[in-house]
Amino acid sequence: MKIWQAANGEIRRLLEGHVYDVNCCRFFPSGLVVLSGGMDAQLKIWSAEDASCVVTFKGHKGGILDTAIVDRGRNVLSCSRDGTARLWDCGKSACLGVIVDCGSPVNGIAVGTAESSLNLGTPETAPSEREIGTEGKVLLLAREDKKLQGVGLQSRQPVFLFVGSDAFNCCTFLSSTYILAGTQDGNIYQLDVRNTNAPIQVIHRSGAPVLSLLPYRDGFIASQGDGTCFIIQQDLDYVLDLTEADCDPVYKVASWEKQIYTCCRDGIVRRYQLSDL
Repeated sequence: MKIWQAANGEIRRLLEGHVYDVNCCRFFPSGLVVLSGGMDAQLKIWSAEDASCVVTFKGHKGGILDTAIVDRGRNVLSCSRDGTARLWDCGKSACLGVIVDCGSPVNGIAVGTAESSLNLGTPETAPSEREIGTEGKVLLLAREDKKLQGVGLQSRQPVFLFVGSDAFNCCTFLSSTYILAGTQDGNIYQLDVRNTNAPIQVIHRSGAPVLSLLPYRDGFIASQGDGTCFIIQQDLDYVLDLTEADCDPVYKVASWEKQIYTCCRDGIVRRYQLSDL
């Protein structure tokens, strides 16, 4: 993995230690620490200051496909091809538990604060004192078996299960009430967590897999397997396409203030500077 200086594209750090492909990485809220997951089934924490690997978590039996950070990052989450999502304690370098084992690869996860009326269930056993910030949170799981699942993070109890048109690749929270999830056949589902029987809307721009979803301003950014990447604002009234990627999948989108970054199979990280939307 590489850490770039965003202003000029200079490589500042090289993070070496994963055996196979690195599938996902993100900064902790401090901006000084990085979390990564790879096909070697390892979850690693790195110092962005000196490129050292501080912690390696082992326990998954398949490649790690996505991660999430709980609050400030004393606990982190990972999901894997082995069908599980796990909660980890960064301070003790230990697994705090398997949140869910669904028997099908979990392609993406997201954690968010639950809407107050949502029943998250009660833990069967008292949570570890090392669990920090899990109360009142919902974990979303985008599953390969065409299911989008919501689970109480502290309770480990199922909250909802929505069946889509194809494998779910990614998911995110727009708010404590509204969520988004994207499928392999190009559908983006918007759901209300209080009633997931039917989607609020289904957005379909092409049949290419939806690979990444990111809340942005009053809407969201989506990227797809045919190289398209677009911003949808305020109830679909405004769509802005981010061009340049030519038919190669755009795997991931990230934003910082008015700048948007995309990473593509062509090996290029692109930066887009946005004016006021």
